[in-house]
Amino acid sequence: MAKPSGAILARLQRLYPKATSALDFKTPLQALIAAILAAQCTDARVNQVTPELFRKYRQAEDYARVPLAALQNDIRSINFYRNKARSIQACCRMLLEKFGGKVPKTLEEMIELPGVGRKTANMVLGNSYGIPGIIVDTHVIRVAFRLGLTREKKPEKIEADLKKLAPKPRWTLFSHQLSGHGRAVCKAPTPFCSQCALNPLCPKAGVQRSK
Repeated sequence: MAKPSGAILARLQRLYPKATSALDFKTPLQALIAAILAAQCTDARVNQVTPELFRKYRQAEDYARVPLAALQNDIRSINFYRNKARSIQACCRMLLEKFGGKVPKTLEEMIELPGVGRKTANMVLGNSYGIPGIIVDTHVIRVAFRLGLTREKKPEKIEADLKKLAPKPRWTLFSHQLSGHGRAVCKAPTPFCSQCALNPLCPKAGVQRSK
């Protein structure tokens, strides 16, 4: 894979200098719960549910001790809410048993938690603790491939490729910039190429051309 031009990174920085997570949260625990809920569900839907959820459940203990059926009912408008409620409870029980009810601060500890993979761990660490990481969500995968920043398909390999392109302190911001561009312009299945400020720099890998 040829090295991408630094112009792409510079232009992303100009376009989205203050890019942040599309999920709404204030604490590490809230970030963790929101990220679990967001799997295979829109961030907009999650943001509709979490204000009341976060008001009702303030600590890991609250999620762990509530009857499962009650938690499921509280998140029932979320895709796969039954499984996600189980994951949230299992996750919070491990937080209580192993981490004193606090969200851990290392990737290795984070991915021990039920329902937590590298994407969720990097999101929580980067946004709540300022520990940089590449957050490989569906938008990042799509935009990175179209821009020619990676040819990989597996998230861990995409993460490794993207880490090489930006200085470590910028990893979390870089992730949000790619994701934000995917939400706003480089959409699936059809991107708004004619409106895209990255158009002159983009090889449009995998983009279907109209006939």
